[in-house]
Amino acid sequence: MTIKARILAVDDDPVNLKVVEHVLSAEGHTILQARNGPEALAAIERERPDLVVLDVMMPEMNGYEVCRRVRQTPAIADVLIILLTAHSSVDSRLQGFEAGADDFMGKPFHPAELQAHVQALLRRRGPAQQDALPELQSSRGKTIAFYSLRGGVGVTSLATNVAVMLAQVWGTPTVLADLALTCGQSAMLLNQTLRHTWADLAPIPLEDVTGDLVEQVLMPHDTGVRTLAAPQSSETAELVTAPTVERVLGILAEAYPYVVVDLPHDFRETTLMALDAADEIVLLFAPEMSSVYAAKRAIDTFAMLDYPRERISLLMNWTFEKRGLARKSIESALNMPVKYVVPYAESLLVEALNRGIPAVVHHEGKPLAAVFEDLAYDLSRGDDRSATPASPTAAWKRLMGRRKG
Repeated sequence: MTIKARILAVDDDPVNLKVVEHVLSAEGHTILQARNGPEALAAIERERPDLVVLDVMMPEMNGYEVCRRVRQTPAIADVLIILLTAHSSVDSRLQGFEAGADDFMGKPFHPAELQAHVQALLRRRGPAQQDALPELQSSRGKTIAFYSLRGGVGVTSLATNVAVMLAQVWGTPTVLADLALTCGQSAMLLNQTLRHTWADLAPIPLEDVTGDLVEQVLMPHDTGVRTLAAPQSSETAELVTAPTVERVLGILAEAYPYVVVDLPHDFRETTLMALDAADEIVLLFAPEMSSVYAAKRAIDTFAMLDYPRERISLLMNWTFEKRGLARKSIESALNMPVKYVVPYAESLLVEALNRGIPAVVHHEGKPLAAVFEDLAYDLSRGDDRSATPASPTAAWKRLMGRRKG
């Protein structure tokens, strides 16, 4: 079903405006027009459209600046924005992301492509995703922390893809909390604008941090993931405190069946608070000496913190193709079994990262997605794994088919 909306098209070229109007009015949308940046800002404040299709290259004020000003104006900050540009470079996409755009498209575009992007954004903003925090569950949800003391082993990629697959396997929303506060990338992997982040919760007194407030900061994604993104700057990241992290993760675990936490490579207070709250800590490493050494140091620190060994699961991620250390040698050095292994798939993961599409979605039904389906299932709560869902999802059926076969 096509969602109808009021859409503002902004372009200094009248021909381009006509094309956008023709393509989107054919879907039943009401189209408004503006021919430059100042005119666009005035129209957004006056008309309050549902979505803006905004050209980047305009005189006086380009699309990036229009987008930034919209996001800085509370009354109109929530309007959906698609940026259109003839420059599809990485720099252009990063500028659009930093300006606060919800989506980004190159020019020229195919009419069906623009229609699809518009519908995807409108569905993401749909009423079902604006509900209050779910009612408390009969049992507390499971919090899974992905951690490594060494960078470059795929913590964010694995945390994001597992969160997506938990939502896909069980058909329920899953929270992805990015606590790599200084420069977290979880939202970027899902092509989400940093409209709301942990920084929105930082100045609020703890007693006023409620479930409804936390829900307003979560950013919904089509896959069923709800992202709590890292702040936009290191300055605002410093404002997020360990007590805030403790309260927010506690609220989320009471409301959602799964909370996946993407952690930085340190033991700062906010990281320690998340590790304390985790039901399972997935410790990542690559099969090479420096990474194994970092894993050993992390395990030693966990022991000093009195974390039970059964809460810690080792995951070996093959971030390179060949000549890694032998699994048995690693297990002997760490004095722990390797519970999970992710095979080499770097090029596929990087491609998905650059597209802003999770690898498990981009490669649905293929071997890489199957790896994450299995990993998500193995990380799931015991009560979920022990029973057949009332309404089994396609991912669950695929997974069960492989296991029975």
